[in-house]
This record gives sequence, C-alpha cells and structure tokens, in this order.
Amino acid sequence: MREKKYVRTLGALLAAALPLLLSGCSSALMDPKGQVGEEQRVLIITAFVLMLIVVIPVIVMTLLFAYRYREGNKEASYKPNWAHSTAIEVVVWLIPCLIILVLAILTWVTSHSLDPMKPITPDDNQDAIEIQAVSLDWKWLFIYPEQGIATVNEVAFPVDKPIHFSITSGSVMNSFWIPTLGSQIYAMAGMDSGLYLIANEKGTFAGRSSNYSGAGFSEMTFNALSVSPQNFDDWVSKVRASDKSLSFTSGYQELEEPTVSAPVQYFSEVSPELYGNILDSFRKAKESSGEHGENSNAEHGEPMNAEAAE
Repeated sequence: MREKKYVRTLGALLAAALPLLLSGCSSALMDPKGQVGEEQRVLIITAFVLMLIVVIPVIVMTLLFAYRYREGNKEASYKPNWAHSTAIEVVVWLIPCLIILVLAILTWVTSHSLDPMKPITPDDNQDAIEIQAVSLDWKWLFIYPEQGIATVNEVAFPVDKPIHFSITSGSVMNSFWIPTLGSQIYAMAGMDSGLYLIANEKGTFAGRSSNYSGAGFSEMTFNALSVSPQNFDDWVSKVRASDKSLSFTSGYQELEEPTVSAPVQYFSEVSPELYGNILDSFRKAKESSGEHGENSNAEHGEPMNAEAAE
C-alpha cells in the first residue's frame, strides 16, 4: 500500500515538473522557420527522447530503491548472497546497445541529409540566391554579387527561395548563425565556407555570431529579413538608392576598423572582386609568411624540405 502511494506521489511530481521542462522549448531552436531548422528540431527531440529511455528509469529506480530498502522498512527482503539475474543482464545490455544502434543510424542519415553544403531543392526548383557573408570586428558584411550591392548588419532574401551563403572572415575566427533557420558555420580568414538555408515563413529573424571574438562579441548581431519576392525587389531598390560604394581599396578598410553596435549600412555599388580580394589578402599573407620562414631557415643553416631544395 505504501509503495503504491509512493509511486503515485512520484508520478505526480514528474507530471508537475513536465511544464517546467517544456518551458525551455520556446527558444529559436524549437521554433524553426525553415526546412533545415525543422529537420534539426526533429533530430534534437528524437535524440532527447532516446536518452530519456535510459535516464527516466534510472531516476525512478534510484528513488524507488532508496525508499523500498530504507532502514525502517522491515518487510523488504535481504539477500546478501544474491549475485546474478539473467533478466537484469539482458535489460542493462540490450537496451543501451539498441539505443546506440539507433543513434548511430540517425547520425549517419542526418550527417548527410543535414550537410550544410548540400543544396536545397524546393518544390518549384528555384535557383538559390547567392549571398557572401564576411565577419568583421564586430559586425557582418553581406555582399550580393548578383545584385551588385552590399549591406552591414542586415541581410534579406525571398521567402521559400534557397539561399547559398559563402562565408569567410576579415578578422579573427567567428561563427555565422541564424538560429530559426538552421546550421551555424565557422567563418575563418582565408577560408571560403558554404551554407545552404531556406526560410519557409516571412519575418525578421535574429542572426548573430556564436563564437567569442573579443570585446564586442555580444553586440555582433544582425537582422535576417524573409520577405516576399516583390518586397525583396523593393528592398534591393532601397539599397541601390544609397550613395555609398564599396571596394577592397575604397571603403572596406574603414569597415575593418573595430566598432561595437555598428548601425545598418547600405552600399549601392560593390566591386565584383571584393569577396575574392578579402580571401586573397589572407592567403597571400600566409604564402608570404611561409616563404619568409623558408628563407629564415636557409639563412640559419637549417635544412630545407625536398621541394624547396629542388
């Protein structure tokens, strides 16, 4: 009788705790606005439920055993010579192995289906819009090579149209992330990373850096605007009305200067080579550094590698 009452009490406590646990599900990750984000939400929930299959029984049994075999319970059986149970062995080995197998299959499938560089093909087979994202201190530069425009801390795209982001850094390592749309990708100097996303709902979504990059990191945010095709054309026209232009030798150097809470800026004309110039500026610096290192080794009488010797 006491055990039944205890089980009912435990069940009531778990039921009361459920709303508290679910209250954390209102985050952007649990309220996706795009195909990739939705698939990731399902993956998170699936993995969480699989883990609960182990966690909940362990918690329940821990509390139940502590109550049942308490010192004051004289009715509990005492078996000092007990050593083996086939049923317990089967449960403690079979269930974890099955969960690991399911997680392995899930990981394999989703590693390919959620590959950030895998193109997204919508039902109407629309081509992806190209956007180049550059992380700076502490702001984001977005270049639209097809439209010939650029913006700072604001990016817009048509709803239900795939987006192909080319991502790099003009400074230290960073991370590009729009939580409601899906995957985050690291932005690294001299490296061109790719990311495909799509927004299936209209709205203004928060984007940010998810990798600490210095004093202004917490303010390194931007707005991602998912709009209708007509509103996107209007937005492009609005950007083209700006009197600012941008190239690697004119304007970009000023953008590189560290600023916190940088305002939104529009550039109506952008050099087609700007993104490539940003990449090359770090790649050439690395090559120069490598050549300097080889020359230094030679000057100090250190052996060169075979390729250098040739």
